Amino acid sequence: MAFPLSKRSFIFTSESVSEGHPDKMCDIISDALVDAYLAKDPQAKLAIETLVTKELVVLAGEIRTDAHLTKTERADIARQCIRKIGYDQEGFHWGKIEIKDVLHTQSPDIARGIELSESSNFEGSGNIGAGDQGMMIGYATDETPGYLPAPLYYSHRILEALATDRKSGMLPTLGPDAKVQLSCTYQEGMPTGVATIVLSHQHKENLTQTDVRHTVMPYIKAILPKGWMCDDDQIFINPTGRFVIGGPVGDTGLTGRKIIVDTYGSAAAHGGGAFSGKDPTKVDRSGAYMARYLAKNIVAANLSKKCTLQISYGIGLSEPLSLFIDLHGTGVVSESGIESYIRKNIDLSPRGIIDHLNLSRPIYQKTASYGHFGRDKKLDLPWEKADLKKSLQNYFKESERAVS
Repeated sequence: MAFPLSKRSFIFTSESVSEGHPDKMCDIISDALVDAYLAKDPQAKLAIETLVTKELVVLAGEIRTDAHLTKTERADIARQCIRKIGYDQEGFHWGKIEIKDVLHTQSPDIARGIELSESSNFEGSGNIGAGDQGMMIGYATDETPGYLPAPLYYSHRILEALATDRKSGMLPTLGPDAKVQLSCTYQEGMPTGVATIVLSHQHKENLTQTDVRHTVMPYIKAILPKGWMCDDDQIFINPTGRFVIGGPVGDTGLTGRKIIVDTYGSAAAHGGGAFSGKDPTKVDRSGAYMARYLAKNIVAANLSKKCTLQISYGIGLSEPLSLFIDLHGTGVVSESGIESYIRKNIDLSPRGIIDHLNLSRPIYQKTASYGHFGRDKKLDLPWEKADLKKSLQNYFKESERAVS
């Protein structure tokens, strides 16, 4: 389900996009609205979609909540997101764009599946059924500090560094829209360098392609590990020669169209559901976070070098339908042993996940750009904690399930 640890050499590629990319901006706005509702009502049920195009933002989707935000308040949240990203250009100015709000109440048929009553087949009250069917994937690898594949991890970090300095005023000639793609060389399953770099960055009218190259190259060199840089002729900066028209003026954006950027850069499978705009009863989000949490803890506990974990759910059902674990031939314990640990120690129901990771709070806007995983510890994302490491190690030590 993920590219294997292999003794052969190969090149693997991933990409990232900046917060000013039209699709990413939609994710940010959707998650800012999720945070605003959860701050007022931790039990809010939300499925918020955003569309951006020239001179227009559309807010759509379904909500069910005791919290009240007016259309004016929701529009102001969207405008402030766009302002913070840095869009004040002709055709898409945060203060001048039209915002059309068509959010409406959640379908009662969906609501019926999420909140199970005491008369259901499940014991007790307060159970929550999964908001939809689906497969959630978690993945971790020990090849970077963020437990992410190298080309994705370093792509995120390059764009994040450029955005930080652009917004601080240090890079006034660059615009908000950007993307980067790294192709990394691998030997015996571990990254050893970069074969090719492609970076496109929006810029002011008066900059040449050479100017942009001179601006961004120090950031690439500062982020990549020592000795990883490829030859100059394999570095392609704004390969079309010009990137002045960017953002929604040049390309329509939608929530949920960058799911591979959000997760594992195609090094692992994806269940199909996007994260942004959804409250944590949606297992597309919470189930994927739990799967990542478990995979990362397994690798952090040195039980394997790579781990893929799949959990599946059915709408209205509180217990997962299946659990699959693959250590890609790198484990010092068995997959069945890890499955036994999880089933004995971790509640994989939507309510169990929400409680374990404390997800019913406004923590989501900060995840919407530069990846939901492998982020700076200062963000304090609960699914990125390695707090199961000792428990996992003790379980296999005490039960002597280690593979000799």
